[in-house]
Amino acid sequence: MRLKTLCVFCASASGARVEYQQDAEALGIELARRGIGLVYGGASVGLMGVVANATLQNGGRCIGVIPHVLVDKEVSHIGLTELHVVDTMHTRKALMGEKSDAFLILPGGYGTMEELFEVLTWQTLRLHAKPTVLLNTAGFYDRLLQFLDHCVEEGVLKPAARANLMVATTVDDALSQIEAALATG
Repeated sequence: MRLKTLCVFCASASGARVEYQQDAEALGIELARRGIGLVYGGASVGLMGVVANATLQNGGRCIGVIPHVLVDKEVSHIGLTELHVVDTMHTRKALMGEKSDAFLILPGGYGTMEELFEVLTWQTLRLHAKPTVLLNTAGFYDRLLQFLDHCVEEGVLKPAARANLMVATTVDDALSQIEAALATG
């Protein structure tokens, strides 16, 4: 299967390091170059805005999904290929997952973590078999990955479930891992 659309979860803030924005921009450029559509949270601010703007500025397609409650807070992007305004956060994640072939996670806070863990839970429950890759920009997720390994050691997370979360350090590596997983899956 070819990667046609990629769901990206990331912050509605820019973050403290320039590397976060650089990777978000590089991702958007690469998605457009490869003809892969972006599915994301629909905001024009933070890392969400950076990846969407880079995708659009390079001729790519962007599908945003945002709940009514966040239209003003996250400043919904008005220049997208498609913008879906939905009722709830749950509907947002379900629609994003439905419209995507895989998931890529950039740096983010509570919302990003909640999205990451929900798609991993869905994968563990075999509700989907879509690849999930964490882009560990500048070691952002090192402590989270250590915690997940600790969960395995403590017997509360199965090794197979832990293995569902792939990790990359570059945009190219992340997309290559997703494409390889889709080709063998």
